[in-house]
Amino acid sequence: MGETYLEALRLLRCQSMASNQTALITGASAGLGYEFAHLFARDKYNLVLVARSGPKLADLAEQLRQQHGITVKTIPLDLGLPHASQTLFEETQRAGIHVDILVNNAGYGASGAFAEIPLEESYGQIQLNIMALTLLTKLYLQPMLERRSGKIMNVASTAAFQPGPLMAVYYATKAYVLSFTEAIADELRDSGVSVTCFCPGATLTEFQKRAQTENSRLFKQLAPMNAKTVAEQGYKALTDGKTLAIAGWRNWLVAESVRFAPRKMVTAISRWVAEPVK
Repeated sequence: MGETYLEALRLLRCQSMASNQTALITGASAGLGYEFAHLFARDKYNLVLVARSGPKLADLAEQLRQQHGITVKTIPLDLGLPHASQTLFEETQRAGIHVDILVNNAGYGASGAFAEIPLEESYGQIQLNIMALTLLTKLYLQPMLERRSGKIMNVASTAAFQPGPLMAVYYATKAYVLSFTEAIADELRDSGVSVTCFCPGATLTEFQKRAQTENSRLFKQLAPMNAKTVAEQGYKALTDGKTLAIAGWRNWLVAESVRFAPRKMVTAISRWVAEPVK
């Protein structure tokens, strides 16, 4: 009874906050972005959904409109392209959309030895995971500061806490996201704008298929979390205005433990979990 009452209060608070507010979610067509879209829609936020797949976005948008009676704008766009972030910002500006919450969720990884991965794969990860995230944060932050209101979530990973042999560039990009987000969160104290770095661990999404890590120990033997549970934790951290949130107590324990272990040991363990199961 008590939990039901508290949940009802939470929903009332979120719906009151969401009145006429808009959340922009990148990478919204699948995985965590898809789950975030459902969570914001549940609490009556209007949405701007961005991803490469136009048909998937359109299907999701129609579902959310019918279920929740919200406004949903879809923008099919590859944020890995150099000028895509500016294009996205300009399109929302022309449409008169005030983005109250920005969720920088789009990102990807590629597995394999750095020397053997095609250059375009390494560059693509840097462009999407770092450049697009940084530029979108910059562009949407200024209007938030002018209104003295807004929230930004940058989705990093527990990969941010250690080097990652066989996924060297991906791990490094997520370390950037963590450092960048914590730094600007401090700069924005008392500004009315909060910035959250959300760090999921291994999660069952389409990420591992694109990264070709389905057969790694990380996904085969170490019990990945489901995307809905992870998204709920990230959503709560964002709405609570936390600077850093790690999904799941086991992931939190691992992230904390690497601070005290020898770096060579941490790196060796990272490689071991990334290796395919034989």
